[in-house]
Amino acid sequence: MKVAVLGSGYWGRNLVRVFHELGTLTAVADASGDALAEVTRKYPGTRVESSAAPLLADQAIEGVAIATPAETHFALAKAALEAGKHVFVEKPLALRVHEAESLIALGQRAGRTLMVGHLLRYHPAVRRLKELCLQGELGKIEYVYSNRLNLGKVRREENALWSFAPHDVSVLLQLFESMPLQVSAVGGTYLQPNIADVSLSNLLFDAGARAHIFVSWLHPFKEQKLVVVGEKKMAVFDDVALADKLTLYDKSIELVGGRFMARRPEGVPVSYEWSEPLRNECDHFLECARTGATPETDGREGLRVLLVLQACQKSLQLNGEPVEVGGVNQEIVYG
Repeated sequence: MKVAVLGSGYWGRNLVRVFHELGTLTAVADASGDALAEVTRKYPGTRVESSAAPLLADQAIEGVAIATPAETHFALAKAALEAGKHVFVEKPLALRVHEAESLIALGQRAGRTLMVGHLLRYHPAVRRLKELCLQGELGKIEYVYSNRLNLGKVRREENALWSFAPHDVSVLLQLFESMPLQVSAVGGTYLQPNIADVSLSNLLFDAGARAHIFVSWLHPFKEQKLVVVGEKKMAVFDDVALADKLTLYDKSIELVGGRFMARRPEGVPVSYEWSEPLRNECDHFLECARTGATPETDGREGLRVLLVLQACQKSLQLNGEPVEVGGVNQEIVYG
């Protein structure tokens, strides 16, 4: 299968590398001459173009990976599907719900794969965490929090919520296996007008289960941490840790003589077989395109994430006023 990557910048260059390693990279498009020169230097023989149009017109190219600014995702994905390509598009799938719905319908009519790049879902530690949940190791999930913090990369086209939170929203929907009923979000704008540098989103799920997502590109150190509190046990996924990225803790709180007694539990590292998340993701895209299987993060999953982000953005603009989450497939089945 021949794949073209549209966009070889900050993140696109990683897609270029992985598809080259997988033996499927055939062309790259980017408006930057410097980016194309880097592709030519690192991957001799790879076709380079300054725009997507020649690659979309090339019938020999079967798949397209889109890693351009978010506001271009819809137009490029639409053009690629109309050209008969299988499409992998980095998050978010689109910036408007009706655009995402249009892409889903177009992919179905064309009989082509439409997949969204929610990278955390392909991290082996997150996959292992989901297995533990399915096995009942944690019990019913009561509360989850996710911190995604760093100093930069500051974007001018989208705020920190839209830049950082899609991965976390995707994982939360997988863990809870449902959409949130309601969200609220607050944030702060300090560097640029109308672009939040920091946001804190609270999600309310059925039966009182809750989650929060804290994102910021104005933070003194890098933190990428997911904490899952269940009825029985608690789990911590720390993606910045060099080792023991996934740790399991007993929930050591007991009612003794009418008082809650807590003891600090020792964490137990959870083993899993390491593989690069981005390679897993790209390989999954290729496999789905070849076999016709539905991607784990297909267009409808991308739409669900978009619905949550849209509700959070509305609440952010209303200074934290709760917003109900509407949309499709309230019950999500993962197996």
